[in-house]
Amino acid sequence: MAIKRGSKVDSSFASSSMTDLMFLLLIFMIIATTLINPNAVKLMLPKSANQLKDKAITTVSIQDAGGGKYRYYVELENVGSREGIERALRARLSDQEEPTISLHADKTVEWDEIVQVMNIAKDNGYKLIAATQP
Repeated sequence: MAIKRGSKVDSSFASSSMTDLMFLLLIFMIIATTLINPNAVKLMLPKSANQLKDKAITTVSIQDAGGGKYRYYVELENVGSREGIERALRARLSDQEEPTISLHADKTVEWDEIVQVMNIAKDNGYKLIAATQP
């Protein structure tokens, strides 16, 4: 009488669970990298040794578009012109006490544009902070 073994050892490797794990890791990495680098206006800020720790309510950005043209942003919304900046700031800061604005401008933006935004802040009673790189 022949004795047979009841169980045979299967020496093959099932890689389906490994591919599920790799897929989940890939999705996690894609989500994590998009959260680390939020969409923002890319600006080359001037350098400064003095850094102010005041908290701004909103930001105004001026980006050099080349050829003497500029793009104006309030937060990340393109407002088109200096008049658009004033309208957007009034809409956002109408109910704030002592509103503070952070001004971000490229190094290549002419001083005239920066001063015009400063005048908008002064005329409306807003506190203005010029953003720089440390």
